[in-house]
Amino acid sequence: MPKLWTDTIETHRREVRDAVLDTTAGLIAENGLVAVTMSRVAEGAGIGRATLYKYFGDVASILLACHERQIVSHLKQLVDARDKAGDAVQRLHVVLERYALITNESRGHHDNELAASMHLGPHVNVAAQHLRLFIQQLLSDAIGTGTVRDDVPPEELASYCLHALNAASGLRTKAAVRRLVAVTLSGLQPTTTSRYN
Repeated sequence: MPKLWTDTIETHRREVRDAVLDTTAGLIAENGLVAVTMSRVAEGAGIGRATLYKYFGDVASILLACHERQIVSHLKQLVDARDKAGDAVQRLHVVLERYALITNESRGHHDNELAASMHLGPHVNVAAQHLRLFIQQLLSDAIGTGTVRDDVPPEELASYCLHALNAASGLRTKAAVRRLVAVTLSGLQPTTTSRYN
């Protein structure tokens, strides 16, 4: 099969898949999970139900794909934030702030309903592990510069940061989120205690 034909087919498949996921996200945002049916998704995506079934076997598989895409988008935002920052401390700060803002922006949205329904999927565990290691590396880099405490192992500090910043989901303003980030960062300040055992 010619490459151009293959690229065109793959592009078309990706566009259909994106249309299905965009439609599903829109239905969830407007009316919650109850609004997601195969008929409504197919209609909103501008495809027939038979075509939809070629891509997704049921609503659950669409919701899973939607949630996976959302997680990938959030992780990409964190990587982008890190890559735009300067030194190790700045990278840590902007990533923690971006994470807290993402957590806060999900507050009260129907996305929470989607996340809860998909929470036990294996993709969630993989993403959580990736996030923890990502934060842990940022902390290790900052510890290496002497700007973050070295009396607690980086993996424990990563847990501290993630648990603390998950509280952003209950905050009402971005200013409150930024104060939470500042408090979290203050807990990372170097101490006179010796390095962890």
